[in-house]
Amino acid sequence: MQSIDQAGTFKLGGRTVKRIGYGAMQLAGPGVFGPPRDREAALAVLREAVAAGVDHIDTSDFYGPHVTNQLIREALAPYPRDLAIVTKIGARRGEDGSWLPAYEAGQLEQAVHDNLRNLGVAAIEVVNLRIMFSIHGPAEGSIAAPLKVLADLQRQGLVRHIGLSNVTAAQVEEGRDMVEIVCVQNQYNLAHRDDDPLVHALAEDGIAYVPFFPLGGFSPLQSATLSDVATRLTATPMQVALAWLLQRAPNILLIPGTSSVAHLHENLEAGSLVLPPEEVAALDGIA
Repeated sequence: MQSIDQAGTFKLGGRTVKRIGYGAMQLAGPGVFGPPRDREAALAVLREAVAAGVDHIDTSDFYGPHVTNQLIREALAPYPRDLAIVTKIGARRGEDGSWLPAYEAGQLEQAVHDNLRNLGVAAIEVVNLRIMFSIHGPAEGSIAAPLKVLADLQRQGLVRHIGLSNVTAAQVEEGRDMVEIVCVQNQYNLAHRDDDPLVHALAEDGIAYVPFFPLGGFSPLQSATLSDVATRLTATPMQVALAWLLQRAPNILLIPGTSSVAHLHENLEAGSLVLPPEEVAALDGIA
């Protein structure tokens, strides 16, 4: 059994996917802006991910912009029937590469159509509504207006399932009162554990939780404790960080990103790493 299969599966929208997927953000250029440094290497990573058993790819048309979706289409279309492609809308890129909110109805509709065109699909499996009320993380405020636009697109058959990203627990509750929410995508890792209660609440209701920046994102995780645990288990610190997430809750789906085939396989191998209770306790102390 491959490492990715040992991590198990969980429901995502209308599919059951493996708990280790792939995040395509790093395939764009520096700062997630512009083309990749090595286009052929980016295509190779996507093809190798699917060949290794990945059936859940996370992307967005504002990565690049347009770059990662065009790479995904070039590398993988026609898509395997069991491949779930998940995207997100609610942001746009400035000419300087800045990240800007894009919540107006026309912007959201255009974003869905951009994703459809660049991915080359008639409908998107899951679209996450990304909320950017604050640059510092989730911030309270009603999400009803943009979510209604996305729900209308779902009724048109362009979006199969809806998720939320960068949201508070109250916004998740508001969203679930309006439509079925199949996943929540927030920042969460060994050192950033604000969502502990939300992770468990969603698990009880069978809703997927997809942590972004599982390895720290633009500020990679660094901890003497993490390094010590990795040494004792003959693993890399990043493999330990991913394994901790897998053991944290059964509804956690991982989407670690990379532009390297070697690093891709390193991430997938985390699925076979079992953390003993005493190591989990040590890691829990990091936060």
